[in-house]
Amino acid sequence: MKHYSFYILLLTALLSFNLKAQQSPNKLVSFQDTLIKISANVVAAQSDDQKLAINGKFVKTLVEALKAPNSFAFAFDSLKNVSVIKSPDQAFRILSWYVLLENGSYRYYGAIQLNTKSGPLKLYPLIDQTENLNDPNIITNNQKWFGARYYEIVPVTSGNRLPYYVLLGWKGNTQATTKKVIEVLSFDKDNLTFGAPVFDGKELKGKNRMVFEYAKSNAMTLKTDLKAGMIVFDHLASFDPEIKDKFEYYGSDGTFDGFKIIGGKLKLQEDLTLNNDPDASDELYADPKKNVKPIRKF
Repeated sequence: MKHYSFYILLLTALLSFNLKAQQSPNKLVSFQDTLIKISANVVAAQSDDQKLAINGKFVKTLVEALKAPNSFAFAFDSLKNVSVIKSPDQAFRILSWYVLLENGSYRYYGAIQLNTKSGPLKLYPLIDQTENLNDPNIITNNQKWFGARYYEIVPVTSGNRLPYYVLLGWKGNTQATTKKVIEVLSFDKDNLTFGAPVFDGKELKGKNRMVFEYAKSNAMTLKTDLKAGMIVFDHLASFDPEIKDKFEYYGSDGTFDGFKIIGGKLKLQEDLTLNNDPDASDELYADPKKNVKPIRKF
C-alpha cells in the first residue's frame, strides 16, 4: 500500500511539473505579445517624455516576463526592437535596445540575464550613462554603462586569466554620426565590469574599449570572420585628408583591420585582405581616397 501511495504521489508531481512546463511558454508568448504592443506605442509616441514613460512600462513588463520559469530558453524572437544574444557557452544572454529621441540622439536600455537553470532570476540591469561619461575609455559597471545595441559575443580565455567576453555593438549617436563599439565584459563573482586593457597594437596601450565613429550616411563592417579567425572591421578615414577628427566626414577607405586573439589579448592586425560577399549596402560606401560622397537611392 505504501508503494502504491508513493507512485500516486510521483505521478501527481510529474503531471504538475509537465503542466507548469506547458504553461510557462504560453505565459511567455503572452508577455511577448504585450511587449510588442508596448514597443509600437513607444515608436508612435509624440514626445520624448511620452516615449520614455512608455518605455518604462516596457522595462517593467520585460522584467516580469523574465521572472517566469525557464525564461532563459525563450528566444523573444518576435520582439524585433530588442537584440537578444546568448554567449556561446550559454552562461548568459544580453537583451539590448534603444529609444530614438526627437533631437536625433539615442537612449539605450538593456539587461544581462544569467543562465540560472531552474533557479530564481538573476538579472543585471544596464543603465546608460553615456551622457555622463566624460571619458569613453574608463572602466565601468552595469550601473555606468556605455550604452549600445549588441549583436555578437566572442568569449576569450587564456590560461589562468579571468575569462572575458568581447561584445560587438551598434551605437547610433547623433543626426550626423554613428558609432560602433568593441566592448569588453568580465564577471567576478556577483560583479561585472565593462572595459579592460586587452587591446594590443600601435597606439592602443591603455585602451579599454574601441569606439568607432563615422558619417551617418555610411556603413561600417564590424564582425567576426571565421575564415580569417578574427574580429574584422573597416578602416575609417576622412573623406578629405585636410579634415581631421570631424567624424561626420569619416567612412571606410576600402581597407580592413582586425583583432586576433593571441595569449588572451586582442592583437591588432592591419591592412587585411578579405574576400567579402557582395552586399547591397556597399553602394552606400564612400571612398575617402576618391573624395566621393555616397549615393543614396531613397
